[in-house]
Amino acid sequence: MISTQSWADAQRLWDFQKMGHEPRPCSVAVGLGSHDLGVADTTADLYHRGMAPLIVFTGATSRTTRERMPRGEAEHYRDRAIELGVPADVIIVEPEARNTGDNIRLSRALLEERHVAVSSILLVSKPYEERRAYATARHLWPEVDCVSASTPMSFAEYVDSIHDVRLVVDMLVGAQQRLTVYPQRGFMIEQKIPQAVTAAYDRLCSEGFTSRLLPEVA
Repeated sequence: MISTQSWADAQRLWDFQKMGHEPRPCSVAVGLGSHDLGVADTTADLYHRGMAPLIVFTGATSRTTRERMPRGEAEHYRDRAIELGVPADVIIVEPEARNTGDNIRLSRALLEERHVAVSSILLVSKPYEERRAYATARHLWPEVDCVSASTPMSFAEYVDSIHDVRLVVDMLVGAQQRLTVYPQRGFMIEQKIPQAVTAAYDRLCSEGFTSRLLPEVA
């Protein structure tokens, strides 16, 4: 359990990190690899709704997915999407990416190699990674329109799905830190962060929700 204040602060970060975009048809959907197979489910649903004629699943493995997805996040996403009725021939697998920058950069390179014309991308991620994915894509692929999407669920529903509220809050705090630090490192565009969001982040850090912070700036 966490305090009422910490829950409210985490909710504020959750609300900010979601972009609130309405999905619309794009040239390609890019499903960003992670531990969450819900990304594949949502990408498949968007495909069936006509939001993209082509899918790129991107992701290698990480310390959190090595055992769960031994063949790589993108490969497991592909298998899941096929189970959900997506034709195998509309899925491209990018198996090397190990961070969000890699996801965007390597997906772009793969599509360019295949001479796929891209004017817009539908970025599908975990809910609290929407803003990070968007900011990274706007920096690394500025000439295309970017639309962020994720599984439609509330903060409470996501906590219930993970079964570990402290872990979820730690992840939200880590994601928020990167939105501040990464523009300075040239990894993503800078975005205005409301004071109320910064205050919520600071309180959560002071309460010890710091396991996902970058160690060199924690």
